[in-house]
Parts: sequence; C-alpha cells; structure tokens
Amino acid sequence: MSFLSVQKLKKTYPVRSGGETVVFDGVDFDIEKGEFVCIIGHSGCGKTTILNVLAGLESQSGGHVFMDGREVSGPSLDRGVVFQTHALMPWLSVRSNVAFAVQSRYPSLSKAEVDSHAMKFIEMVHLQAAADKRPSELSGGMKQRVGIARAFSIEPKMLLLDEPFGALDALTRGSIQDELLSIVQETGQTVFMITHDVDEAIFLADKIILMSNGPQAMIAEVVVNTLPRDRRRATLHHQPHYYPIRNHMVDFLVHRASDIASGKEARPLVPRFVSPGLTPSH
Repeated sequence: MSFLSVQKLKKTYPVRSGGETVVFDGVDFDIEKGEFVCIIGHSGCGKTTILNVLAGLESQSGGHVFMDGREVSGPSLDRGVVFQTHALMPWLSVRSNVAFAVQSRYPSLSKAEVDSHAMKFIEMVHLQAAADKRPSELSGGMKQRVGIARAFSIEPKMLLLDEPFGALDALTRGSIQDELLSIVQETGQTVFMITHDVDEAIFLADKIILMSNGPQAMIAEVVVNTLPRDRRRATLHHQPHYYPIRNHMVDFLVHRASDIASGKEARPLVPRFVSPGLTPSH
C-alpha cells in the first residue's frame, strides 16, 4: 500500500426536497512518501472536502483513507494543516504561536527545548527577526509563513495545504512558494495541496490531480510533472516540458472539466495518468 491511499471516496449532502446531492464519488488516488501532490478543479468539485477528510476534520459518506498503514478516522498531529486564513492566536507572539503547537506535539520537552525547536522552524521561514511580534504587527505573507512554520514544527507525516497563498499578492506568493519548495526538498515532507493556480501546481508538484466539475465530480486525470525537481521560478518557462504540461492543464480546466461533467466527454472509469511533457518515444 502507498503511504497515503484514498479508496472509493464519496461525499453526499442531504437536500431539503429529499434525497441527496453527490459532491464527488469514486475518488481514488495514492501518494507516495515524500511526494508533493496538488489537486485542481473548479469551485464545487469538493477539493476542500477531500482535504478535510484527509485531515480527519470531516467524515466521508463512503470509501476509505489509509495513511502509513492506518485508517484515518479523526484529527491527528501526524497531519499538519495550513488553511488560506492563517488561524493564528492573536494574543500570542510568533514564537508562542509556534511553541504552542510544539508543546502539544512534544509535551515532555522543557520550556527551553520547546523554544529552541520552535525557533528552528521560525528561522526556516526567515522570521527570526519577527519572533516576538504579534500577528497584528505582521503582513499577510508573514502570517502565512508563521502558519507554515507551525505546521512543520510538529513534524507531521503529511502536510495538508488548502490554498495557503490564495489571498496574497503575486510577489509575496512567489516568495513563499520558493521557501515552501526549498523546505519540502530539505525535509522530504509529503504534501497534499489545493490550488487554483496552474503555474503554482507546475512549480511545486510532482503530480497534479485534475477533477471534473461538480456535482458528482471525479478525478479525471493525474498529470505527472516531468520537470526536474530542482526547479527555479526564473527558468521554469525555459524547460521544454513546461508549455506542454501547462497547455494540457489549461485545456482541461477550460473545456474538458465541464465536458466530462455534462457527458460531452466520456467519464473515465479510472483516473488516466498523463505525462504531457514527454513525447511518445519516451
């Protein structure tokens, strides 16, 4: 079994007139240890619900999720979550926000050890100069860095990111993406991330899951990112595989995601793995 195995996942909601609405059904995918996987789809296809099920914050209507050989049945410090909103405690400093998570994860550590461990991850996101500031004194990008530091500080087996950069300006977003990729490459962290940004997914991910439109959304394709892992933002578009991957994803989101939902394109029985950057000879 893969490190994370999602099997026949289904989510439904009751409707007032009776019956139920199927948000998604038959969702199957695997994530190997150390992989960075992004999921993309239009609003309403259930991306955040899938992430919440992986986090143990929401229960599925059918199917199973296994992580590291055990079924996910509730929240756990084995899974760190970063949301689009920073969710910091406003009365605590940066240092104390991260230390609170560390103490929850490692209750036997002394106060000095907790502080040292917290500062290690604060330094990793380059916020040591702001360690004693409160969230109200930080920019939006700095707050998200604290959230990332806090999630990494509990050393989870898996990191779950729900559009963590969606509310940031382009320059700040790019800077934090660079830092996230660097930290993931350094730590070998396994990551599942929701994004609406095609370029963000290509820059960060090893695999990109493409979902059809909802309701009754499904995983239609899994794009294998054939770009080298030591990616640099400034040179990304010079990579020969970049535009074939990007064009394939944009075409899916603009045309095929709705065609599959409406029946104009046949719904695949199982997700199709594609490598748009590779020629048939590969």
